[in-house]
Amino acid sequence: MLHPNFVIVGTLISAIGSLVYLISTLRGKVKPNRVSFLLWSIAPFIAFAAQIKQGVGLEALMTFSAGFLPFTILIASFVNKKAEWKLTRFDLSCGLLSVMGLILWLITKVGNIAIVFSILADGLAAVPTIVKAYKYPDTEIAWPWLATSIGVVLTLLTLTELTFANSSFIIYLLIVNFIIFSLIQFTVGEKLGFTEK
Repeated sequence: MLHPNFVIVGTLISAIGSLVYLISTLRGKVKPNRVSFLLWSIAPFIAFAAQIKQGVGLEALMTFSAGFLPFTILIASFVNKKAEWKLTRFDLSCGLLSVMGLILWLITKVGNIAIVFSILADGLAAVPTIVKAYKYPDTEIAWPWLATSIGVVLTLLTLTELTFANSSFIIYLLIVNFIIFSLIQFTVGEKLGFTEK
């Protein structure tokens, strides 16, 4: 187990990756899916509020940053028109389902159930970016997703015990970020012949 302050180190590593992604978005090199980034800024804030309500400590900082950093990228995507990604019905459908997950949290208001619905909402919000990373890896950069994965691992290694409240959302973040990183870094879609030009 690492010292609890490594949560801050992990969050800073994720933040550096997000800063690079933000700068790349402002320069038009990256085209973030706005549905994903909008919902990625909402769902973690809900999970963060639920974690605080459940008494989760410093490790909740990673969940907070998982909402704040995508929000800055979402804003940046409106600054440079080259960073605009055309939204499809599929993107909007995933977004609608994600919003339904958030509404279910508002109805229940129970800590762990809120975390479940936040994971569900965040996961549905991730689907358009996962598909985009698979089909159009050239519209992304890989290493910020890896940086977040490393930050999440450091956060997990600080936990003295794993509980649903303190670890479920950050384990989810590790999985989704590593999937996106792998799809971009290893151009899986191209290698399987499924990318579109």
